[in-house]
Amino acid sequence: MVVASEEPFPAVHKCDASRRGDHTVVSDLDGTLLRSRSAFPYYALVAFETGGVPRLALLLLLAPLAGLLYHAVSEAAGVRVLVFAATAGARVADIESAARAVLPRFYADDVHPDAWRVFAACGRRWVVTATPRVMAEPFLRDHLGADAVAGTELATWRGRATGLVDSRRGVLVGERKAEALREMVRDGDAPEVGLGDRRSDYAFMSVCKEAYLVPREPVDAVGVDKLRKPVIFHDGRLVQRPTPLAALLAVVWYPIGFLLACVRVAAGSLVPMPWQYHVYRALGVRVVVRGAPPSRPKHAEGRTGALFACSHRTLLDPVFISVALGRPVSVVTYSLSRLSEFLSPIRTVRLTRDRATDAAAIRRLLAEGDLAVCPEGTTCREPFLLRFSSLFAELSDDIVPVATECRMSMFHGTTARGWKGMDPFYLFMNPRPEYTVTFLDRLPAEHTCGGGGRSSHEVANHVQRIIASALSFECTGFTRKDKYLALAGNDGIVRPRKGT
Repeated sequence: MVVASEEPFPAVHKCDASRRGDHTVVSDLDGTLLRSRSAFPYYALVAFETGGVPRLALLLLLAPLAGLLYHAVSEAAGVRVLVFAATAGARVADIESAARAVLPRFYADDVHPDAWRVFAACGRRWVVTATPRVMAEPFLRDHLGADAVAGTELATWRGRATGLVDSRRGVLVGERKAEALREMVRDGDAPEVGLGDRRSDYAFMSVCKEAYLVPREPVDAVGVDKLRKPVIFHDGRLVQRPTPLAALLAVVWYPIGFLLACVRVAAGSLVPMPWQYHVYRALGVRVVVRGAPPSRPKHAEGRTGALFACSHRTLLDPVFISVALGRPVSVVTYSLSRLSEFLSPIRTVRLTRDRATDAAAIRRLLAEGDLAVCPEGTTCREPFLLRFSSLFAELSDDIVPVATECRMSMFHGTTARGWKGMDPFYLFMNPRPEYTVTFLDRLPAEHTCGGGGRSSHEVANHVQRIIASALSFECTGFTRKDKYLALAGNDGIVRPRKGT
């Protein structure tokens, strides 16, 4: 029975987390496992990923109503408005995709240290939350090690969310959380520990043998490396956590940014390469060049061009290498949209994933001049380098490692789940994007296959370590397939349609 007082349960920092290996903990999500008491940013992410700017604008319009109902009527009424605005008409598969690929990165930056200390110490971890289960479950299971998640269930029709919640359980707040917990417990013993942060959590906390409140005091989030599983791959277009103000700025800026992006893309396609560095700066795109860009080699019989092996941050890495050099270099790629290929200011050649065919194509391009390759095969947003393919090391001893970095403040210029043709536009929609191109020392002969007798794998790994050191990144063995399986549920290969 809940005692009527200001603080019916002790604060979570008083909980002894030792010897809890055989205990069960039950926790709320927003304001408890997460520092933020407001779930608006997570609804905003789902809204933008499933319906773009129009749905995000609708959520912003209805957010004041949700807040009014939350405080004046009931917590459940406010949640229903947010659910409707973020999901009405959206495909359930798209909501699930956003929950798997987009939300974990933002959830991981918001984990409460005291609640996580207790949650992680227990052998069985359960979560009961008003947040739709489909949104929260992937992060809670994969990154926090939750064994069971009870959340608000969405009503669906023919694979789409209706915007309503399932009428059988309703919104999981107050006594409904306690009912959900009792269903999880069934005939077993009551959970040892309950964690909550507000009055509506008291009902389920009272079911537990002991319970603790997470105070509203501001604290630093748990380091992502402390979680059960770090977030290495993530998707989605929004860079910043979409608080109401950040979401409003994104909505207002979007049409302006798209027009600006069209101008920037057109400038890159039409302006001669030697002038692009200055044109980009005039248009608000900062290009930082570090190291010594190698000069164009004099033509000699039998001499091939330099092979620039670069880290892969966005589709435009080779373009900005060309801008830094002041001359166009060719690039090979596996997957490129027809629009990006049409707009590219440099020569692009598609690879086939047949090793012999691709090797012949690369040799032909090197015989004609300089060539840029991205051995990772796909982009990675976090400070990691994916495994380098060794093919480039077999085909040239004139290898120049290049470290590329890209800073975006509003929109990501990469996607694993969306239309890649929009990648350059989203990059250039940022108010002041910045690209840094660092040319590292040309690979010494003793570290190449031909001059030093090294294997292609040794050379590829060496180049990966050199670039990682320059960027202060971590080398990994993850591949393109690992990324796309994690984010999109496929192998990342774009198969052209018949006749194209």
